[in-house]
Amino acid sequence: MDSSPRSNVTELLIGWGNGDRSALDEMLPVVYAELKKLASVYLKRERAGHTLQTTALVHEAYSKLVDQKSVDWKNRAQFLGIAAEIMRRILTHHARDRAAAKRGGSAERVSLSLAERSIAQPNVDLIALDDALTALSSFDERKSRIVELKFFGGMTTEEIAEVLQVSIGTVERDWNLARAWLFRAISGSPES
Repeated sequence: MDSSPRSNVTELLIGWGNGDRSALDEMLPVVYAELKKLASVYLKRERAGHTLQTTALVHEAYSKLVDQKSVDWKNRAQFLGIAAEIMRRILTHHARDRAAAKRGGSAERVSLSLAERSIAQPNVDLIALDDALTALSSFDERKSRIVELKFFGGMTTEEIAEVLQVSIGTVERDWNLARAWLFRAISGSPES
């Protein structure tokens, strides 16, 4: 078998999925670095003074990943996709709690017209994005998942195609349509 890190993570995930606890222990240092990188990217988009720290986000996400009992682990891309979904939930929950504490909060709106460059974009309104993604998933789960994997998972088009088992062209088309739909949903639609 290929001994590249990607293949190694895949083998460890499959071993872990089959009940091998030592595979999880061996995999932790490899995926921890990737999870920390993802968390760092997310938190760079947050407002200054954000109270959730990178290490805390990684630890919370990791603890939730370890509790995943019913996942049939297939590969690294799938693992990172699930990690992206979990981090989205953690960050959104944190943002909602903070907004509730401020009785309405000071959420800032963000344009998704430049969403592909979102990694460097500060002050993303995670509540508005999460609400829009939830609405999108109610009628097009795949497009919602593509946005989640790209925006929260930092995944490439090729990695998303691998996770969703669709063509790269399908991912690109769905990304463009989802981005346009989200822009309309977030940019002042009277429905809320």
